[in-house]
Parts: sequence; structure tokens; C-alpha cells
Amino acid sequence: MSKRTAPKPQADTGIKPRQPCPCGSGKRYKACHGAAGGAADVIVTRPFEGLAAECELVALREFVPSATAKLPLRGEGEVTLATVLPMAAAALRRNDDKAFIGLQVQTHSGDISRDLARAVEWVQAAELGESLSVVGPETAEVGTVPNRLQDLLDPAAPLDVELHKDFAWWLPDEVEPTGEVALSLERANAAIMPTERLTAEGVESAYWVDAGEKAHLRWVRPEPEEQLLAALARLSARGQLTLGEDSKFAGSFRAHGLLVPVWDLDREKHAREWDEPAAELGRRLAEALGSLDSEPLDAAERRARDGLRGRQVTIR
Repeated sequence: MSKRTAPKPQADTGIKPRQPCPCGSGKRYKACHGAAGGAADVIVTRPFEGLAAECELVALREFVPSATAKLPLRGEGEVTLATVLPMAAAALRRNDDKAFIGLQVQTHSGDISRDLARAVEWVQAAELGESLSVVGPETAEVGTVPNRLQDLLDPAAPLDVELHKDFAWWLPDEVEPTGEVALSLERANAAIMPTERLTAEGVESAYWVDAGEKAHLRWVRPEPEEQLLAALARLSARGQLTLGEDSKFAGSFRAHGLLVPVWDLDREKHAREWDEPAAELGRRLAEALGSLDSEPLDAAERRARDGLRGRQVTIR
């Protein structure tokens, strides 16, 4: 795989030390890849920005227990993205020559997109049976910008996510787990909460989960936070921020630069029963978003926004 090279801050490149770094970190060049020693460990708050699959990547990274999806690579080869791999590995090439990278892994840098790209590059060159426990510290030369997922994937391609009820897919068919893999598989299966992806038209990256005492809907939204908050506040002030009488808006959390609203649901209802209510809510939300430019929030809606902001947490 080729590496991107950040231009040196010279007159013929037009990149100066105080200008944004070409890597997309949001830092000035002199504080990032123009710094002595190469790539700085900068925090990228929205690592999947620019990818059509951004919301799905956030969901798979943060709360979907067992799922896989083929990565839409620009180049040759096939790599499957997985929520969790055996022993929380960063990458694995199984003995049947299928390549996987893990999304719910430890990271050693401030840019999960860069770490995942390095895992992709590693697994494409790995031998059968090899696994990568963790992506190590950056070793790029000064002025060299490592690839990110945005460089390796088709940015307009969505992810075709397949949910699994357990982690049996860790192993090839007819292979029995043994040793540490068997123990890891048992622990992972025991931790799974039943999860379904809502499938109604216009409802994307929305997941129902049975958490035991309650069920929840977690819906990763692509809009900028303040814009989304204003639209949610407009619905809240109108009493429309629900999926029906058996639901309640619980709050929201931030993850990788996006806001994820959460609703408490009646767990006696099947996940499929929430498809149409979610679609209706999505239509109301789209209408509220579209009205913001022409109709600023009134006093009641601003109070509702303040209340919603007080029920936010940040997890990444």
C-alpha cells in the first residue's frame, strides 16, 4: 500500500507551518506532521468523517456486539471488518485465508482511522493463522503521512452490516474452538445483548438492543451536533420526541464526533415493531431540521435545547 506524503512547508508547495496539516487532523502543520520526529499523536475527534459509512462505523465501534461487514476497498483483496475478534485482536488472517480487522480494540494513537488503516495493510500481507494483537506506535518517517481508512475505502460506499447472535463466525465452518480461543469465545458470547438493526426506509444506523430491564434505541446521526440538538429541541417542545406511548427519550451521547440520541423502549415489543415508529420520527426530525434556517428556535424550544444538552455525555 502506498503512503501519502505531507508536503514540506516550502514556498513551492504552498503549505506553511501555521496552515492546517494535510493529514486532516485539524492541527497546524508545524504541530502535526511538520513537527520534528514525524507524525504527532494528535486527537482526531471525528475520525470517520468523509465516509458514507461513518455512522455505521461509530455504531459498530461503540455498541453493536457481534457484527461483520465487507470493507469497500479501493484496491484489490478482501478484508472483513468485525466488531470484536478472538482475544480482542486488531487483525487476523484465518487459516482459511479470510482476513479480518477488529473495530472494538485498544488504540495507541489519537486517530482510530489511521490505526484501522494500518491493521488493514498488515492483514493484507499476513500469513495464514497470523494475528495482530494491537496496532503499535507510529513509525513513519518525518514528513510521511500514514494512510487512513479514507485513503483505502471507497468514500461513497455504505457498509452492508451483518449482525450475528454469537461469535461462532470467529472460526471456519466445522472447526471446534480450543484453548484460549474457546475461553475467549465463551466470555464473548456470554456478554452479548440481543441487538437488531432497524430496517425501515430512511432509518439508518439505528439499533434496538435488549439490555435486560429495558430495551433501547440508539440512533447514530450524521448532522452537526448543534443543528441536531436544535431539531430535537423543536420536537421535544412539541411533545413529538418519542416513538409512541411505550417509549421515552433518555438522552444522548457523543462518540467520535457524532451525537447518538437514545430512547428507552418497552422491551416486551419486538424490534420490528419499532421500524415504522422510527421512520415516522425520522420524517418529523427531517422536517424540523429543514425548518431551522427559516424559523429560529422560540423561547420554549431554547429551554428544551438546554434540557437536552444537560442530558448528554461523551464516551469518545
